Amino acid sequence: MIYARFPAIPSRNESRCSPNTHRIYYHKVSFKIYGVITPKKHLMEKATFAGGCFWCMVKPFDRYDGVQSVVSGYTGGNVPNPSYKEVCGGQTGHVEAVEITFNPEKITYSQLLAIYWRQIDPTDASGQFEDRGPSYQTAIFYHSDHQRRLAEQSRDALQAESRFTRPIVVQILPAGEFYPAEPEHQDFYRTHPEHYEKNQQASGRSKFLDKHWGN
Repeated sequence: MIYARFPAIPSRNESRCSPNTHRIYYHKVSFKIYGVITPKKHLMEKATFAGGCFWCMVKPFDRYDGVQSVVSGYTGGNVPNPSYKEVCGGQTGHVEAVEITFNPEKITYSQLLAIYWRQIDPTDASGQFEDRGPSYQTAIFYHSDHQRRLAEQSRDALQAESRFTRPIVVQILPAGEFYPAEPEHQDFYRTHPEHYEKNQQASGRSKFLDKHWGN
């Protein structure tokens, strides 16, 4: 119980000019004290994967709950703010990649890795399908030691399955600066759906994935 100090309330028989209006009484006042509930903030994380042409690597992740964004871009090189033309020319050291922002309470990094493996030919060190050259090489870029360990474990587990006749050559590298690609390369499967589907078929990617994963 808390005692609070309030001015007296005049009775009906008291004049408002009466000295009684200046008397001080102590009234018992009850309070309930509630804890302050702070909304839980979800700590978003990053995942960065290179799987050949980045046009083909957005849709597989974009459709999952917990994935906030999938950005096409360039990483792993030594030239700041490279252009698409420069990266494709193989002079900057970058690979085409996607940077995924995700909520680990809704979709885990291990689940993202499982999705990643099902989009690529992990035995090809020279590119992916019809896209050849260093800018189309595969890689997993980890953002923490935890991600590195999970990536290595998933690679080793896939190798042990003997799903592929050749060894897995996907590199596992520390994440560096990521440069978003030009606007025309973002969400390509949405902005150019017919081109996207034709590329999936003509490149041989869809056929390979159907054969090995039944995608």
